[in-house]
Amino acid sequence: MFAPQSHAAGQLPDFLGKVQPGELFQGADRFGAVAGDPPIVPVFGGEKLLGYAYLNSDFTSSVGYSGKPIRIVVGIDPKGVIRGFKLVDHKEPIVLIGIPEKKVVASLNAMIGKDMGRVASGAERPPQVDIVSGATVTVLVMGDSVVRSAVQLIRSNRLNADGGRIAAAAPEVRKVDTSKTGVSDWQTLLGDGSIRSLRLTVAEVSEAFRQSGQAVAAGKPETQNPEDHFIDLFMAPVSVPSIGRTLLGDEGYQRLTAKLKPGQSAVIVAGDGAYSFKGSGYVRGGIFDRIELLQNGQGLRFRDRDHTRLAAFAAPDAPHLREIALFIVPGEFAFDVTEPWELQLLVQRSAGGREKSVLPYNLGYSLPSSYVTVESSPAATPPNAAAASTSAGSTASTAPLLEGQPLWISIWQMNRVSIGITVAAVLVLTVIFFFQDWLVRRPKLFAWVRNGYLLFVLVWLGWYANAQLSVVNVLTFANALVTGFNWEFFLAAPLIFILWASIAAALLFWGRGPFCGWLCPFGALQELSNKIAQRLKVPQLQLPWGLHERLWPVKYIIFLGLFGLSFYSMALAETAAEIEPFKTAIILKFAREWPFVLFAVTLLVAGLFIERFYCRYLCPLGAALAIPGRIRMFEWLKRWPECGSPCHRCAKECPVQAIHPEGQINVNECIYCMHCQELYQDDQRCPHMIEVRKKREKFMRLSSPASRGEAPPKTQVTYKGAPITSSDAVPDQPA
Repeated sequence: MFAPQSHAAGQLPDFLGKVQPGELFQGADRFGAVAGDPPIVPVFGGEKLLGYAYLNSDFTSSVGYSGKPIRIVVGIDPKGVIRGFKLVDHKEPIVLIGIPEKKVVASLNAMIGKDMGRVASGAERPPQVDIVSGATVTVLVMGDSVVRSAVQLIRSNRLNADGGRIAAAAPEVRKVDTSKTGVSDWQTLLGDGSIRSLRLTVAEVSEAFRQSGQAVAAGKPETQNPEDHFIDLFMAPVSVPSIGRTLLGDEGYQRLTAKLKPGQSAVIVAGDGAYSFKGSGYVRGGIFDRIELLQNGQGLRFRDRDHTRLAAFAAPDAPHLREIALFIVPGEFAFDVTEPWELQLLVQRSAGGREKSVLPYNLGYSLPSSYVTVESSPAATPPNAAAASTSAGSTASTAPLLEGQPLWISIWQMNRVSIGITVAAVLVLTVIFFFQDWLVRRPKLFAWVRNGYLLFVLVWLGWYANAQLSVVNVLTFANALVTGFNWEFFLAAPLIFILWASIAAALLFWGRGPFCGWLCPFGALQELSNKIAQRLKVPQLQLPWGLHERLWPVKYIIFLGLFGLSFYSMALAETAAEIEPFKTAIILKFAREWPFVLFAVTLLVAGLFIERFYCRYLCPLGAALAIPGRIRMFEWLKRWPECGSPCHRCAKECPVQAIHPEGQINVNECIYCMHCQELYQDDQRCPHMIEVRKKREKFMRLSSPASRGEAPPKTQVTYKGAPITSSDAVPDQPA
C-alpha cells in the first residue's frame, strides 16, 4: 500500500503480551523465542510446531485513516495458511468510538483458512474482506496489510516448509498458434471448451444465498418462477484467430486485430436471462462492476473504454443472446491467454435498505491445447524467483501482488462516481460564490438554490457518502506534520481529501463560510430543521448581544483544548472530540448508544429555537477554520455607510448574529448565507436602497413632461395612408 517502513526494530515483542497463543492457533499453548528481522515467533501446541506469529506492521505499512499504524498479530502455519489474527493496537477514530471493534475485526474473517502461499505464487487472487459501511478505509487497510505482510513473509522463505516457498515456473514458453485460422461453428467451440458457459436458475441462486446465511437476499428472487433462467453466461478469447473468426466473422476479426497491440488480448462475454452481467455501474461510472477478469492472483474490472457492444455472433448456429460484449484487455494488465484464467460474476441482491448481498461465481477457462504451441526456453527465469530471494525488509518486490498499485489509488478508482459528483458540487458552489451579486438580486431563485444545495449536502454528501469533515481531521493533520507526514493516508479517503483541498483554497477567498454555511452536512441539518421550525411557528430566540459575544469564544477554547490534548494523546483527543455530534447524526445516522443520540438530538432541538446553536457556540471545527480564515485576501460582503448607524436591519436579521451592532461583519463567525447581501440589494427592505429608490422615482416624476406643464405629445397614426392625429375624427368604417 505505502512504502515499507524500516524493519530494523520490529515491534512484535512489544505487542506479543496482548495475545494468547490459542487466539492464533487452535490448541496452541505457548510461544517460542522471537527471532529474525523482521521478527517472527514460533507457536507451539505441546512440542508440536503449529506455525508462526508476526506483526503486520513489521512487514508492510498499515497506516490507517488516523495516520497511525493498525497493528495486527497474525498466525500463519508452515504451509502459508492464515490460522488466526488479533487486532492489538490502532488509533482509528471510527472504531474507537462508533462502529463496534468486533464488527470491524469480523470483516477480516475471510482471511482465515486462506492459503497465502497460492496467493504469493500467483495461483490465486488475494481474498476480499467484507466492507463495513462507515469504516471502509480502515477495513481495506487492515485486509491489505495482512495480505501483503503474509506474502512478504512467505517469499522470504522463513516458514521452513515447501508450502511456504514459491514454485519455480517450468522453462517453457506457451504461445497462441497463429497458423490455425479455420472457421468453425458455435456447437463445436462449445463442445471442445473454446467457449465456456455458466448456467444458473433463479432457484439455484436463491439457495446459494440461503446457504451463505443471507436469508433476506434469498427471499428476493429476480422472478417469481424459480425455474426461470437466472443467467446463461458465455465467454471466449476472440483474439485467438480461429475463435475470433468464428464468432466475429472475418470483417469483425480484422477490425479487432487492427485495434490490438502486440501481445494484447480480447475476450467476449455474452449473457441471457433475468440477471445482467453488465449491470448499470458502467453507465454511472464507466466500470463494469459485476464481472472481473482474474489471473495470477490479480483482478481486472473492465471499463467502458475497453468495451464494444455487439448485436449478434457471426456463427449461424449461435443462440440469440440479450447481451454480447467485446472487451479488450488493457495493456497494463499482465494477461496471458495461454495460461488459466477466470471470469468472476458477482451476483448482487438487495439485503434491505441500501445494503446489498453479493455472491461470487467463478467461471474458469483454459485455452485448448490445439490453439497453443509450446517452445522450450532453457534461459527462462522462474517468474517469482527474484521475489523469493528478496529479503523481507527490502523496499522492492517483483511479484505481481506487491507491484500492484497503492491501495489509495484503488480506493479512488472504486469511488469514481462519488468523486465526480463531489467535484461537480464544489464547482457549482464556486459558481454560486462568484456570481453571488446576480443571484441575491433574485431572492426566490436564490432561496431555491440555497435550500436545494443544503438538502444535497445533507442527504448525499452526508448520509449517503459519509463525507462529514471533523476536527479529528485537523488534529490528525497537525500530528502528522510533527510525527512524519505522508500524503497517502490522507488520500485514502478521496471525498474527505477533495473537500479539505477545496476548503483550503476557499479560506483564501471567503474564510470559513464555504464549509460552515454550505458544505457541512450537520450544519445543513441544523439550518433545514430550523426552517421547518419557523414554518411551524416555533418561536425563535435571539440572545442579547452581550451574552452572544461572550458565548462564541467557547468553541475556540474547546478547539485549543483538543489541539493541546492531541499532542499528549491522540486517542484521548479523539475521544474528547465526541463533542462533535457529526459521527452520531451523520456518519452513523443516529444508530448508536443512547447517550450519544441524546446529546446530538439535544443540540438539534436547541437549534430549532436558536438557529445553528451548535455552530455558533460549540463547534471546534468552525473555530479551527476561522483561525486560518483570517488570511483571506478579498472582501466579498458589501456594506453601505449607513449600516450600523443608523440602520441595524442586517444585524437583527443575520441568522447567526455575525454582524456587530456597529455594522461590521465578523467574518470569523459568518457562515456566508448571503442574507445580508440580499438585503443590501433590496430596494424594498434596505433603508439605504429605499432612499435611493425614492430619489430615483422623484427624479423620474420631475423629469416627466406633465411636471413641466407641457401638453402631452400628440399620437400620430395613419389611416388609408394619410397621417392623422389623436384629435382627428376617424371616419366611420363600413360594417
